[in-house]
Amino acid sequence: MRLTADPIDLEPLMKAALRPDRGGLAIFVGTVRDHHAGRTVRELEYSAYHPMAEAKLADIVAEAESRWSVTVVLRHRLGLLAIGETAVAVVVAGGHRDEAFAACRYVIEELKRRVPIWKRERYTDGSEAWVDPTAPGGVASMGTAGSVE
Repeated sequence: MRLTADPIDLEPLMKAALRPDRGGLAIFVGTVRDHHAGRTVRELEYSAYHPMAEAKLADIVAEAESRWSVTVVLRHRLGLLAIGETAVAVVVAGGHRDEAFAACRYVIEELKRRVPIWKRERYTDGSEAWVDPTAPGGVASMGTAGSVE
C-alpha cells in the first residue's frame, strides 16, 4: 500500500529502494506548511478514493521504473496532518544521480497531476477550503468549519 494513515518514516523507504546496483538516491519529501494563498494554515486533511488512487500510484511507479533504470518507493499520508508533518515521500534509487533525480521529479509531478487525493486546509481563522491548484488562488471553496459550500 502506498497510501497510509501512519506517519511516514524515511528510513524503511530508503532501505526498500536501495540495491547493490543503485548508487544514486533521490528523495522528495513534502511537508505540511503553515500558509497557502496568503492565509495561515492550522492543519490539513487528505482524503482519497483508495482503489483508484492506489492503482494510479502503481501506474506511475511502473512508468518511472520502465522509463529509467530505477527503483521507486513512495508513500502518501491520508487523514489529519499537523504543520510540519510529512505528507508525501518519494524515494528513487538509480545507478546514477541523473536518472534518480529525473525519475523522482516525474513521480511527484505525475502524482500531483493524476492521483485522486484531495486536500482540505483548515485555517487559523476557523475557515476551511478544498485546495484546487486549477482554481484562482488555489482554493475551490471556503467557509467556516463544518459548513459545506
